[in-house]
Amino acid sequence: MPCDAENTGRDRYDAQHVSQFTMRIKRCEPVAGKDRKKELARQRYERQQQRRVIRQARARRMKIIGTVVVVAVVAGGSGAIAFAMGGPDKKKTSAEASSTPSAAPSVSAKPGECAYQPLPAEAAQGAKDVGKPPVKPVKGKYQMTLDTSLGTIVAKVDGTKAACTVNSFKYLASKKFFNNTKCHRLVTEGIKVLQCGDPTGTGTGGPAYGFGNENVPKAGKSGQATYKRGVIAMAHSSAPNSNGSQFFIVYGDSPLPADYTVFGQITKGMDVVDSVAKAGAAPADQTGNTAPKKKIEIKDLTVAKM
Repeated sequence: MPCDAENTGRDRYDAQHVSQFTMRIKRCEPVAGKDRKKELARQRYERQQQRRVIRQARARRMKIIGTVVVVAVVAGGSGAIAFAMGGPDKKKTSAEASSTPSAAPSVSAKPGECAYQPLPAEAAQGAKDVGKPPVKPVKGKYQMTLDTSLGTIVAKVDGTKAACTVNSFKYLASKKFFNNTKCHRLVTEGIKVLQCGDPTGTGTGGPAYGFGNENVPKAGKSGQATYKRGVIAMAHSSAPNSNGSQFFIVYGDSPLPADYTVFGQITKGMDVVDSVAKAGAAPADQTGNTAPKKKIEIKDLTVAKM
């Protein structure tokens, strides 16, 4: 008589990271004690491996930490840069604290140059390697144009105050890094942001390098700053030099820690972002991602000198 197997809710995980479900024994013919112990040990090992995979996936997801909720503009939780939605989280813990990235070789830069650092091994798992930008940054004002499935969004980006960020975007755009990528996360509570720039569409992806903050807003006594409507800023994880390709567009004034690089301002297309925000976000998935109900995809992204 064959065994009947049951798939429980606890065994359902992100299909991207876990290829199959663990099937738990419901009813079986009696088995020898030694074989039974082996079977139970195997099942326990599989469950441990699945939990480990999920923890690692959440730890890689980029996060923006809001005052009321954790928001993923850059690593996951319930709701990494990424924003982790799913409940109050006053510290950058939850998913981020679940793994400790191994150190990567450090790259030094001369004054006036950009230091694009190689990613630690854990973070590099979801990376799309297209090389590194030149260390000599751009200067002056640039226009970043996002040709999306819902219309055109245009931003004025600052190559003076955020030179290394704009330099990176210009380089990635030349490699068509952002082409055919979806904006994978929408946050509607606590802070109001739409997150884009991940070629994997999961909140864990980016280029094979990272870099530090620049042009962060001045913090108030609480350590917070108000990111105004129309601002475009970088998402990152709790690790140093973890800015990559993920960014967020603020569609409503949002209080956030003064820890996210502001590199531009939307000058056209906020109506496109507003239409996505108005449609709302889907319930958080197993990894904590809250995808916009109204799908939006970047067909092409360009950066040109103004």
